[in-house]
Amino acid sequence: MTVTTEVEAPVIRDGVSAEDYHADRGSISSTGLRSILAPGCPAQFKWERDNPQPPKREFDLGNAVHTAVLGEGHDIVVVDYPDWKKADARATRDALYDEGKVPLLPKEKKQVDAMAEAVRRHPVTGPLFAPGTGIAERSIWWTDPATGVRCRVRPDWLKQLPGLTLCVDFKTCRDANPEAVSRAIRDHAYHQQDPLYLDGIEAAGLAPDGARFIFVFQQKTAPYLITVRELVMQDRDIGRARNERALRIYADCLATDTWPDWTGPVTEIPPISMPSWDTIRQAEEYLP
Repeated sequence: MTVTTEVEAPVIRDGVSAEDYHADRGSISSTGLRSILAPGCPAQFKWERDNPQPPKREFDLGNAVHTAVLGEGHDIVVVDYPDWKKADARATRDALYDEGKVPLLPKEKKQVDAMAEAVRRHPVTGPLFAPGTGIAERSIWWTDPATGVRCRVRPDWLKQLPGLTLCVDFKTCRDANPEAVSRAIRDHAYHQQDPLYLDGIEAAGLAPDGARFIFVFQQKTAPYLITVRELVMQDRDIGRARNERALRIYADCLATDTWPDWTGPVTEIPPISMPSWDTIRQAEEYLP
């Protein structure tokens, strides 16, 4: 006898606020999957999910640039103070945070405008983000067929071309030179984000002729240089394998309501060593 399990259909929604999207506990995002694997762990993921943190000032500039470039996003409010040192300035700032808005100083707004202008002048990103040629911040939910886990993605920019769908991810950063971008992909596991977004877009039927994922990194210091790159296939395959492992771990955690730390349940204390390269180097120098 075959038992048929009903799988929830993909859902595509426009106009979902970032707050509502991130607050959804019935699905897991790319950020969540990345935080489950080392150097994170399920216990840390669950605590962060259950204890959302207040907005961080360090993200305000990036959020504002996203809104300026994509034409959709956070509500940006310019606060007429030279800095946040005075108590009334901080009180105004915090009140805006409570309303879900992003406060900017006039000098920060000037920087945001300059960064957005650099994007518009760039020979690749100018046409890529041209107003009216794509959809910003579209939210997508689907069910992973292997684990039954509900997943979600929110592409910054979806652009339909003849025979191809482009998924563009726009990131602001301290250093946008290609070597720094390469390290950022490793350090933040962006090679997991790429295949998960492609999987979600294809599962939702938004890429009938295939999709490509494009990274756009913009430096936050003048002249606001930009690096546009597409991930090599091997790194995408590694990222997809990491997603598959994280989904299995997450499914097990949901099924048992057990959220282990890095070690998990053990009866003996595990050994530990220095990183492999340091062990090899020091062994060669100090051991006979």
